[in-house]
Amino acid sequence: MHTHVEVDGHGRKAYDDVLVEATGKYFKMAPSVMSSVDAVADYYRQRNAAAVVFTIDARHGMRHPPNSIEDLIAGAARNNDVLIPFGSVDPWQGRHAVHRVHELVRDFGVKGFKFHPSMQAFEPNDRSYYPIYAAIAEAGVPALFHTGQTGMGAGLAGGHGIKLRYSDPMLLDDVAADFPELTIVMAHPAVPWVDAQISIANHKANVYVDLSGWSPKYFPPQLVRAMTRQLRTKVLFGTDYPYIQMDRWRSDLDALDLDPDVLPLIYKRNALRVLGITG
Repeated sequence: MHTHVEVDGHGRKAYDDVLVEATGKYFKMAPSVMSSVDAVADYYRQRNAAAVVFTIDARHGMRHPPNSIEDLIAGAARNNDVLIPFGSVDPWQGRHAVHRVHELVRDFGVKGFKFHPSMQAFEPNDRSYYPIYAAIAEAGVPALFHTGQTGMGAGLAGGHGIKLRYSDPMLLDDVAADFPELTIVMAHPAVPWVDAQISIANHKANVYVDLSGWSPKYFPPQLVRAMTRQLRTKVLFGTDYPYIQMDRWRSDLDALDLDPDVLPLIYKRNALRVLGITG
C-alpha cells in the first residue's frame, strides 16, 4: 500500500537536494539512490508482489515542485501487472486541487490519493480542504494520509521546516466522521500517537492503517496486539520503499510470530477491500 517514486523520466526529483541527502542519511541509504517507477516495478515483480506507487505534491509546503505525476502514471501503465498508481494534489491550491482530483481519476485512472500533512503544511481537518475530500469520495477511491513522525527532514535544523503536529491522526478523526463514505488509510505506525491511531481505526469503519515506514521489529507493542485482534481486518502491508526494503520487512514480520490466519489479511485481503478490487 505504500511505495515512493522519487524521480521521473525527466530527472526531476520529488525533494530538494538538502532533503534528499538528509533522508538518505536517516534511512542509511546512499543519497544517490532514488526510486524510479520502473525500478519499483522491477523490485516488486521479482518478489511476486504488487505495489501502490505515488509521489507527493508539496509545492506550497516545501517550496519545491513535485516530480511528474503524469510520468508516474504512465510508468504504472507500462507495469500494470504490479503497479497501482495514486495521485497527489496540493491542498493549498483550492479549487484547482478539486479539479485536479477529477482530472486524475477521469483522464488518468488513478486508484487513490496520497497526502503528507507535515510536508504539505496543512491541518487535514480544516474545513477549507473538505471539497477535495468530497471529490475523492465522489470518485470512490481511498485517501492515504501520512501520520506520526517522519524521516523527512530528520536531523536538519528545524526539521527543514516540516512540522510534525500536522500529522497527528486525531485530525483525521474529524475527516472520517464528516466523510463516512470516504475510505481513509493512516500511513505508518503513528508514533507518538499510536494509541489514538488504534482507537480511531477501531472506532471508524472507514479508517485503516498501513504498516509501512517501520521495520515490524520496532512496532509499538500495542499495535502488534491490535493487528491480530481488533484491527485484524484494518491493517495493510506496506514498506515505504525505497526507505524500507520488502525482504527485511517480511523477515521482521515473520519474527513477530503472529497468528498465521491474520497474515493473508495483512498482506492482501484487507488491501483488496480498500482498493475496491475483487478476486
